[in-house]
Amino acid sequence: MTYFKKKIPFLPPVIIAFIMTLGILSYYRGVPFLDLMELKTIDLRFKSRGKITPLPHVALAVIDEKSLAAEGKWVWPRSKIANLVTKLSELGAKVIVFDIGFFEPNNNETLKTIQKIENRLTHLFKNDIKILKQMKSKADHDQLMAEAIKKTGAKIVLGYFFQTGPSFPNSVNKQNVIKGSTYKLVHYSSEKARRFQFIEAKNKQANLPLFTSAASCSGFFNMFPDADGVYRSVPGVLKFGEKLYAPLSIIAASTFLGASPSLKVADYGVEQINVGNIAIPTDEHGRIFINYRGTEKTFPHISVTDILNNRISEKSVKDKIIIVGTTATGLSDLRVIPLENVFPGVEIHANIIDSILARDFLVHPEWIAIFDISAIICTCLLLGFILAHTRIIIGIVTGLAFFTGYIILCRHLFTAQGLILNMVYPLAIAILLYITIPIYKYFAETRQKRFIQNAFGTYLAPSVVKQLIDSPEKLELGGEKREITAFFSDLQGFTGISEKLAPDELVELLNEFLSEMTDIILANNGTVDKFEGDAIIAFFGAPNILLNHAETACATAIKMQKRLALLRKKWKKENKPELFMRTGLCTGKAVVGNMGSKNRMDYTMMGDTVNTAARLEGVNKLYGTYSLISETTYLSAGNNTIAREIDSINMAGKKKAVTIYELLGFNSKLSENITKTTELYTNGLYIYRNRNWDKAAVCFQAALDLTPDDGPSITMLQRCHDFKRNPPDENWNSVFEINTK
Repeated sequence: MTYFKKKIPFLPPVIIAFIMTLGILSYYRGVPFLDLMELKTIDLRFKSRGKITPLPHVALAVIDEKSLAAEGKWVWPRSKIANLVTKLSELGAKVIVFDIGFFEPNNNETLKTIQKIENRLTHLFKNDIKILKQMKSKADHDQLMAEAIKKTGAKIVLGYFFQTGPSFPNSVNKQNVIKGSTYKLVHYSSEKARRFQFIEAKNKQANLPLFTSAASCSGFFNMFPDADGVYRSVPGVLKFGEKLYAPLSIIAASTFLGASPSLKVADYGVEQINVGNIAIPTDEHGRIFINYRGTEKTFPHISVTDILNNRISEKSVKDKIIIVGTTATGLSDLRVIPLENVFPGVEIHANIIDSILARDFLVHPEWIAIFDISAIICTCLLLGFILAHTRIIIGIVTGLAFFTGYIILCRHLFTAQGLILNMVYPLAIAILLYITIPIYKYFAETRQKRFIQNAFGTYLAPSVVKQLIDSPEKLELGGEKREITAFFSDLQGFTGISEKLAPDELVELLNEFLSEMTDIILANNGTVDKFEGDAIIAFFGAPNILLNHAETACATAIKMQKRLALLRKKWKKENKPELFMRTGLCTGKAVVGNMGSKNRMDYTMMGDTVNTAARLEGVNKLYGTYSLISETTYLSAGNNTIAREIDSINMAGKKKAVTIYELLGFNSKLSENITKTTELYTNGLYIYRNRNWDKAAVCFQAALDLTPDDGPSITMLQRCHDFKRNPPDENWNSVFEINTK
């Protein structure tokens, strides 16, 4: 793994993800904006799920605009309600539920007048008093309604509400006048469970005792909206005095099923509510999440005026739970729900009752928080890891896949299992990661690019520096083994030249030489290792990938010699010394990378290949050449590189002989004179290796006749004369021993 992967794109993003995980978890379900957004995602899950067909057990008897137009404005006389109860009973309704409270006596002026007449005539006319009592009984609408409730064959469930706000004083009278509304059986798991703080009512607004005593039971119809004003749940239990009370919907379902509701309380709060063998899931506060079946009129709406005037069939009412309530706009019982902004409150009860009968609930128990927290942690670590290791496009694709997958998972579990997973917090942490980590990586990569530019800009070609900036993984800091072509050059007789020039003249000349030569190396994608006085050390094939580095290095060396020849002509005109450069090249394995101390390091090369190239540069002096390459370079360079074999030598400290070649040209034809000289030298070398010194000397002399300054021919001719006088031993293998470094 590279230095940059360790120090820049990996560890810090993971640390960032870890810190953000801790931050999100510390504020889990504590950020109002995110909590509000989570509620909105629940609404979207409802809308994407679509309608659920309810069971045929619930219908609504609604006081709608049609009923108000036909029967008169609300509030109606209780005699009309009594008539409604009678009609529904006759049609076979099993349970009649009132989402209407009857909290005050009916204001009846006729009854008051009869009462006054009765009081005055009590001691005078007995027969008239009897008639008045009959008239009074007919005019007493409250009594008529109570009688209708008593006589009906249906079970009557009345609704009432508790006052829960802090502005309400505690009730003085806590007598149970809200009949059949308490949980008969409450199971506490421990003493701690008994001390659990339920939502507590301050006061009650109960129906008139006349109606309460006549009805079968009653339940509260309190509902509390969420922070955004949307009704997504109802309280499944409220505490008033020392007793726990059930809502209208649970009492209605219990009455329909003929079972009493019960309650289980654990240490953390409400565990569940039971209606017979049906377990209703709640949160720890006893809230029941409403599993809405659809928009308004998902349940049958029957206009009350049609019931009163016998315009409905028995089928629409028989054996059903009939919920009586208001839907007319002016009667103020309209709520906002996830599926629409105007929804009758009476139909909310219908949704809860149907959910109980169908055993189809929404669930968000406390243990779901473990999944939510796990999702947040996994999101942080997974995306932190991915963003640290991938480029932006892959990160975006991964992020979109995660977003889509998690949304699909939440929607599927909501639709198929009724599970409400927290969607916003995991997605929020993902968004934060996608904002913070790319910003961090941008600044980190800017710093990285600046480091690469500073470290390599002076001795790498701009194209190579750009390649490293774009792909820093190609740069192995600390060293890696690569095949390269090492390049060493030095100026011939530079010490003598430097003694003849003033310091400023020397610096000017040397800078011009080094600049010209370095430009050629960089232009050919070489890497300048360092300058040592007049010497240039470079290599080809690292840090950038250069497949034909041997060929490129040879071509570069030839271009440098040609450019130097032009510079010599220029310097001669300027009366400056003429510079001659010797080069040595070797191709093979080497370790390349940034080496040195923590505070000072150089991108350099090490290994036998490097040593051989350096030694070849010096061997030029022995053979009178200017560009020598190793056999490995010659074989790797290909047919475009023209070179002649010079000799096989043993270098001090090396066990294996090195065959050396002189670079003659690149990708071009040689002159006839050089070609003929090369042929004569090659023949002479072959004869020389067969120990025929006289014939070899003839070939080398012939080469010198064509090219009098041919250094290798001069060297080998002298060696033939030496071996003729002092022949080598019988084990001589034609390899020349070089004992100096």
